Amino acid sequence: MAAVFPCCVACCGDGGAGHAPLKEMPTVQLDTQHMGTDVVIVKSGRRICGTGACLANAPLHQNKSYFEFKIQSTGVWGIGVATQKVNLNQVPLGRDSHSLVLRHDGSIYHNNEEKNRLPANSLPQEGDIVGVTYDHVELNLYLNGKNMHCPASGIRGTVFPIVYGELYFSYIILKLN
Repeated sequence: MAAVFPCCVACCGDGGAGHAPLKEMPTVQLDTQHMGTDVVIVKSGRRICGTGACLANAPLHQNKSYFEFKIQSTGVWGIGVATQKVNLNQVPLGRDSHSLVLRHDGSIYHNNEEKNRLPANSLPQEGDIVGVTYDHVELNLYLNGKNMHCPASGIRGTVFPIVYGELYFSYIILKLN
């Protein structure tokens, strides 16, 4: 249903004079230790199937992070950020203070409150790419590279990228750089 390609924005040094070489970033993937009981992770931690949610294996530490996903087919899905306290079996997410997510219907939920909504006629369709930026205060959304101007905030603490789906939901591909 959705494919996810998260990429954290980071500054890379060239190892030249005055620059310390950066350590290789860990491989970020969906975390089999933090997924719902009816979730299956495939493709080396890059795809999710089943009903429930899964966190990525690395928190968002940068001042600004970016990740994206591609809609493979219609269905019930959501993507956003969450703390490790989120209930990974309760979908849709956004019902508690531990998740801030864009739902398949275009609504952005946190703490069981609609924080914002994608503009009219901007619901992601099959083949679309939805991007997410998060700066530890505000989440912003992009549809096929275009800013949707629908910021949302409210979540606190260390957060991770999160994706979820219900029943026929199938593919989310994760990649963070």
